[in-house]
Amino acid sequence: MDFTKLATQEQIDKVIRALNENGIEVVIAENKNDAKEKVLDMIPKGSEVMDMTSVSLLESGITEEIEKSGKYISVKNKLYSLDRETQKKEMNILGATSDYSLGSVHAVTEGGEVVIASNTGSQIPAYAYGSPKVIWVVGTQKIVKDMTMAMKRVYDYVLPLESDRAHKAYGVSGSNVSKILILNKEITPKRITMILVKEKIGF
Repeated sequence: MDFTKLATQEQIDKVIRALNENGIEVVIAENKNDAKEKVLDMIPKGSEVMDMTSVSLLESGITEEIEKSGKYISVKNKLYSLDRETQKKEMNILGATSDYSLGSVHAVTEGGEVVIASNTGSQIPAYAYGSPKVIWVVGTQKIVKDMTMAMKRVYDYVLPLESDRAHKAYGVSGSNVSKILILNKEITPKRITMILVKEKIGF
């Protein structure tokens, strides 16, 4: 199975219908730059924004814009200024409840199920419930037929790449699929938006 292959228009149309039925809004972006513009258009200047660790956000330039432009209140910058030993609870609350949470996902099924794998689980509270607005930037190569293929994508394709990234970034031996969020439906209208990018972005 080639997990780098972009989805067909037929698959994209099927996923849009399924995600909409499951309470997730979809916006189509032609490429990384288009995705960046669309994301930033959705976030009012001065908003509190948590950009999760994400190759998709890095590659699109969204991470740099949120953390360095000065146009937004960067939660990640706030977290860097706190002491993990003495302010862990405050850090957890900040990371889980920001006005906007940005990131990506690891697989989207044609039936509209969304899969996010994590080692620490740090992004899961915000995505599942905490943040009032969640925006995911997702390359269409992440679209798969069903949950069986979604899990295969996570373990066989994403995990080795994330382990390599974590090793280079943090000096650790690798990563792990410690926790998985499967989002079948979002019951709060307009809470979650997925930017589907018709260009390979992230992994």
